[in-house]
This record gives sequence, C-alpha cells and structure tokens, in this order.
Amino acid sequence: MEVYNFGNEESNTVLIQPVGDHDMALLANEVKLIRELSMSSDFRLIAIKVDNWNDDLSPWESPAVFGPEGFGGGADETLKYVLGEVIEPLKRQASNELRLYIGGYSLAGLFAFWTIYQSNIFSGCVAASPSAWFPGLEEYISDKEPLTDKIYLSLGDKEEKTRNPVMSQVGNAIRGIYDQLRQKVGVNVTLEWNQGNHFMEPDLRIAKGFAWILKLRRMTELV
Repeated sequence: MEVYNFGNEESNTVLIQPVGDHDMALLANEVKLIRELSMSSDFRLIAIKVDNWNDDLSPWESPAVFGPEGFGGGADETLKYVLGEVIEPLKRQASNELRLYIGGYSLAGLFAFWTIYQSNIFSGCVAASPSAWFPGLEEYISDKEPLTDKIYLSLGDKEEKTRNPVMSQVGNAIRGIYDQLRQKVGVNVTLEWNQGNHFMEPDLRIAKGFAWILKLRRMTELV
C-alpha cells in the first residue's frame, strides 16, 4: 500500500481515505472541494492506495457480482495497516489530540462503514455511494452498535437502476441501513441523495460527506 498526503499536514484533524488507482487523479480537486464546502482548510487528508481493490476493502469473502473477480475479504488486514502504519505514527508526532475521520467511495465507502463497527478510534465516517449491496452487510450490523456518533451516507438516485440483480439492491440496502442507524441513541446520521449513477462526480460526493462531518464538528464545539 502507498500513502499520500494532502491539505494541511500540521492539522490535528485527519481525514483517512482508502483509494484505488482510479481515484488518484481526483484527490487534489476533492481537497479543494472539501475546503470550499466546509469553509475550512484546517484538515489533512491521508489517502491510502490499496493494492487490490476487491480484496483489500471487502469485509468477508463473497463471489463476483460483476466481471470475473470475486471479493477476498481482506479488510481486516487493511484496517491493521491503517491503525498500525498510518495512525500510530501520527499519534506519536501530534502535539495535540488527533481528530480522526474515515471515509471512502464505492467499495472504500463500504470499508469505511465496516470500520466503525471494528474500532472506536474514528470520530466520524463518510460512506459515499458505498457498496451497500454487499451480501450480508445489513444482517451484519443489525445486532451491533456503531462506534462513532457521526455517520454520513449518500447514494446516486440512479444507482439502483441497474440490471445487475445484486447491485440493484443498493437503494433498498442503504435505506435499510439508514433506518437502522436512526434508531441508535446518540448517533447523528444523514442520508443524502445525489443525481446520477455510481460514476458521477465521485470527488464531489465524498467531499460533501467530509464537509458535513467537519461542519458538524465545529457546531458541536460551539455548543
């Protein structure tokens, strides 16, 4: 895995985002959009480029749903890398307490969401157009509590309009997940619907999520 830094490297507000090769060209604009939408430049974004998108970000093994490649269930190892190789050095270097947030798009959004059921180190989560269709996800979270209180979900309004029988369930899945989270005491969750299919403006969609988190944190601090 490779690590890339953007934004203010002196900031103690750190956004962690797993990415693939296809995301790299969009990250500079994403950071620009986060600044504009949050009206703040007090954040650092750390992008972690995974080696194998389907394997490194999937929480458990699952058969292929499009193309020949299935899902290897390597999220545990990826999370260990994030906690040990990325966050631990940050904690040793930080002059003040870190505020850590995790987010991702597509399968990385699924990983970010799954992560908040594994670790309480993150103060918020952005799951932008996540792979909420992933088999077993709704059932997995049904008897578990999220370990953060700020959760941003989003989906494109055309994402569920696909002939793929598994991926067409993404709309029902995200609605079900949102309904479950709304029942959790003390959890601030939002679900935003964007225009378009899964591939439309991913940098803007995840930027909107991180901006929501940053603005919510500032509001909380002012109370």
